Amino acid sequence: SKVKGLKLGAEDYMVKPFEMLELLVRIEKVLERTGRAKKVLTVRNILVDMQSHQVYKDGLPVSLKPMEYDLFVLLLQNKNIALGREELLKRVWGEDYLGESRTVDVHIGQLRKKLELYDEIRTIPKLGYRLEE
Repeated sequence: SKVKGLKLGAEDYMVKPFEMLELLVRIEKVLERTGRAKKVLTVRNILVDMQSHQVYKDGLPVSLKPMEYDLFVLLLQNKNIALGREELLKRVWGEDYLGESRTVDVHIGQLRKKLELYDEIRTIPKLGYRLEE
């Protein structure tokens, strides 16, 4: 079954019982390999330092509100992938968010304005948004 799983597309496997620390290290390695664990994210002339939680445009700091920052990082981590409003709400605002899905639109508008990414943050009709590089 191990060989079959690997041939069907699995990248790795773990035999039970397993150590939690081993699982965490394996997850960390996958995140590094896929670019999800990067310390610095960039698009055009904008740099996001994940450790300091700071955004720079042309080398100058840009002040983003916490949800704007989280939304922008999510878009950066998923460049060229369309994300629906509901998914953005769930991943940024959380499963328990009871507000309007239009809040995503407002935050996207603020990101476009503050970072001057009018053409890069695309609206995908009847779905959501995509950050294009």
